[in-house]
Amino acid sequence: MKLKRIHFPKETTPSLTGRVRGGSLLFLLFLFLVSCSKDDSSEYDPYYDWQSRNDAWFYGIADQARSAINAAKKEYGDDWTDHCTWRMYKSLMWSPYYQSGQVTDSICMRLLNPEATGKGTTYPISTDVVSVAFQGYLMPTTDAFGNSFETMFTNTYSGTFDPETATFNKAAVSVYRNGFYTALHYMVTGDSWEVYIPYQLFYNESAQGNIPAYSSVRFIIHRKE
Repeated sequence: MKLKRIHFPKETTPSLTGRVRGGSLLFLLFLFLVSCSKDDSSEYDPYYDWQSRNDAWFYGIADQARSAINAAKKEYGDDWTDHCTWRMYKSLMWSPYYQSGQVTDSICMRLLNPEATGKGTTYPISTDVVSVAFQGYLMPTTDAFGNSFETMFTNTYSGTFDPETATFNKAAVSVYRNGFYTALHYMVTGDSWEVYIPYQLFYNESAQGNIPAYSSVRFIIHRKE
């Protein structure tokens, strides 16, 4: 009986040169993708369409405030302020007879820590000197990768508020801008409020330092005296 020789195919292993070429192509592709990613992120503008986005953001805050206020008034009547942390106040820099009908004539304020409200009994007037600590933020936006963030553009303290270590700014109420000025008129000694100010009551269409034009803002304000 004659045996047949069986031939097994040789293992096909890419040559060293082929492996190097293939690896080089993959590496170049990786560099290209990284480069594109960097270019995309460097060209991304987190403040795109800033005016309309700030309008929408403030209107959303105002709707939230009005809904909470209306619900408290409906349930508690004249005692609604004891059961609601939100307030809306028309700018005090406008004439009391000025009626535009625009929600952006007002600021929205939310009481922080209602169980520890201020013990003061009088509200300041324009010429009064007050001591306040604060942090100011632009409205939230996103970076090139979709991550949300807030930019703090001013502050007198860092991190969590501590009255023992915070720096307090002492000045007359009249030195502050429209929306901030209005908020101070409704704060007694010891109060802490989160204040939302439309850009119309801040810097309006003007840019100021690291604050873009048409920036509606959020302040956390603590009044010491």
